[in-house]
Amino acid sequence: MKGIKIIFWTLWRMWFYVLFTIPIVIMLPFLLVSIVSEKGYPYYFKMARIWAKFILFGMGFYYKIEKTQVLEPDKSYMIVANHTSMTDIMLMLATIKNPFVFVGKVELGKIPLFGFFYKRTCILVDRGCSKSRLKVFNEAQKRLDRGLSVCIFPEGGVPDDESLLLDTFKDGAFRLAIEHQIPIVPISFADNKKRLSYTFFSGGPGLMRVKIHEQIETFGKTAVDRRHIREEVRDVIYAQLVQFENESNEKKLMLAKYKL
Repeated sequence: MKGIKIIFWTLWRMWFYVLFTIPIVIMLPFLLVSIVSEKGYPYYFKMARIWAKFILFGMGFYYKIEKTQVLEPDKSYMIVANHTSMTDIMLMLATIKNPFVFVGKVELGKIPLFGFFYKRTCILVDRGCSKSRLKVFNEAQKRLDRGLSVCIFPEGGVPDDESLLLDTFKDGAFRLAIEHQIPIVPISFADNKKRLSYTFFSGGPGLMRVKIHEQIETFGKTAVDRRHIREEVRDVIYAQLVQFENESNEKKLMLAKYKL
């Protein structure tokens, strides 16, 4: 039985990378046209959402989104969420309809084909370089001036310890939000780590729960308020993750009782 599971996981993981590539190849001419000028980004974003949903559904994932916040069109936001899985990018694209750009680590630009578009549409940051961090602020300003939103995973990467519910947050997202006086929209992803973590022989198809929280305003705030806002946002996401965990545990107990 264990050998069958290992074969399934191996094929299923390989299938992820096939799904990752297929829509990019199919839409390649349109993607190339959309990144020729800045005006084409909204069209690129729509195709990126198709790419994301193609992967999620192809892997057997389906998502349920709970909203306490409806994003206004033509308004810029700082979107932040917990980071636990390779599917976080796809689920974020599937969740948010307003065009936004990711701020992500420069290493992702090295992925074949995907990296070509990633480098030309996202804001890349080299966390070990202070000049790179300054460039992020300048690039973010350009995108916000065009009416786009910005998305950052404030943990700065996926924690090595997969038992960790939520890592500490870095300041970048909150510095940008305060600097540009844009509201912060916290989002909690409940099941991404369970569905497709970085542990190879793990995961499986199923539900991915999403909670879009009320926005947290930064208007009138200054750098002095950054730490307080950062912790407020983290507390909101963390509390929801705990609630998701409790709901999952209760469901397991109910199923166990039913089997008995």
